Amino acid sequence: MAFKGKPPGSGSGEMSRRTQALRPSIALTPAEASKARSLRRRGDAPPDIAARFGVPVEEVEKALVQMRSPRPETTRGTLNVTLAAHRFVMGERQGDEPLWQTIDRIVDELIRLRAAAEGGAKAMPTRRRGVAARRADDMLPGLLPELPAG
Repeated sequence: MAFKGKPPGSGSGEMSRRTQALRPSIALTPAEASKARSLRRRGDAPPDIAARFGVPVEEVEKALVQMRSPRPETTRGTLNVTLAAHRFVMGERQGDEPLWQTIDRIVDELIRLRAAAEGGAKAMPTRRRGVAARRADDMLPGLLPELPAG
């Protein structure tokens, strides 16, 4: 089945105007706020950044509060997919299965089918309707904890 959905629009991934309107007003322009965030990432203190732009420290702190802190171990990602791809994934869900599990199962099936098509491995049965994999190495890496050797 080929996906025929429309690709995401040019503004996808940007903050909505409604969300932007709900944010507090800041005495810095968007370019200055961006520069303030980059200076903070570089290690500059908020009072130093405020002095550089000639604004109160509170205004700089408002701009910095909107920064996101990087997570050392990201556990999830966001897929920006077409509506057709979304419908397909939702149709593949089994009961109340979490979406991440559905995606892992679909990718797992794709890997198995490609391996079978390349002739590098015998086709493994897919895990449909709750049938568990036979061994831990039958699944995608990271889905089960590593088993001790020996």
